[in-house]
Amino acid sequence: MTAAGAAAFPGCSADGQMLSSRSALFRVFRWLRPEGGRPAANAAQGPEREVRAMAENRRIRKVIKSRPTIEGAGVHLRRAIGFHDPELFDPFLLLDDFRSDVPEEYLSGFPWHPHRGIETITYVLRGDVEHADSLGNRGVISSGDVQWMTAGSGIIHHEMPKGDSQGSMHGFQLWANLPRVRKMMAPRYRGLTSADIPEVTVAGGATVKIIAGEVGGMKGAVTDVVIDPEYLDVTVPAGAAFTHPTPRGHTVFAYVIGGHGAFCQQQDPFSYEAEGANYFDMEHGALIGDRHLLLFGDGDQVAVRTEAESVRFLLISGKPIGEPIAWRGPIVMNTQEELRIAFDELQRGTFIKAGNASR
Repeated sequence: MTAAGAAAFPGCSADGQMLSSRSALFRVFRWLRPEGGRPAANAAQGPEREVRAMAENRRIRKVIKSRPTIEGAGVHLRRAIGFHDPELFDPFLLLDDFRSDVPEEYLSGFPWHPHRGIETITYVLRGDVEHADSLGNRGVISSGDVQWMTAGSGIIHHEMPKGDSQGSMHGFQLWANLPRVRKMMAPRYRGLTSADIPEVTVAGGATVKIIAGEVGGMKGAVTDVVIDPEYLDVTVPAGAAFTHPTPRGHTVFAYVIGGHGAFCQQQDPFSYEAEGANYFDMEHGALIGDRHLLLFGDGDQVAVRTEAESVRFLLISGKPIGEPIAWRGPIVMNTQEELRIAFDELQRGTFIKAGNASR
């Protein structure tokens, strides 16, 4: 660097030596800012502008291994979300993994029960789930199908897993919270068959089933949802990479349902917080596999790559609600008093609001 060039760059002396004083650093920052005495173009051109324009990868905040539990009338499942502070995953409250190849673990099902203040999203990979509700809906959720139910002011339903001809029942149920102004909205039900769910192949070879959200210009079938959700079923082949943009400020997580992958370029298992199925679960590795949930920090995109094995995962995101959560069983409100009213109405038979049901 010439003396003239050095002098032209704040933070260097005329002989080209870097200055280490706080005043020199202040001069550098002023030089980079448009209002710092240099033309705005100087601060907006070159590599600095390119760095600012680069998308920031989200990083893994926490990895949680789903825990075995028993729910409903005796259904054995694994819970990935629901044992923690509910604000951690806002707007999501619960994620259950009910994959099983043993009919005795699921046939007892989920007999008639109420919901208020939430949405439940059931995604079936294998087998059948029979359902019926107080709106008069009745049917079967089969392999590849989705049931997106908005409980709103109140709904009573049952879900009875039946499995397939091989005795397998594989699926997931996600609960999403509703904001205060929508908790008493009219209940509604949306049933999607596998044919309704678009599937795209993106650059790099990954395939994505779009339940909600958008990938490659293709939109999912579920729209008009308060929390602006994205629900994707992603498969990344061996030796490939996948990157997907995510809105800043949204809660984003992935739940691995097959294979292994490296997420967010973090292969050091001690670069994030981890929680096993129990205190003695000390398994960890560079790649993350089946039945593990990854909660990401903020950023512009999620990046995933694979090695010798493919990976399949659910990628889910939503806009946080940021309101108080009062939760008891299948009813989620904002205050304990609202919970009291809901359970009183359930006892008195006034839980379902007359004329407040839509299909």
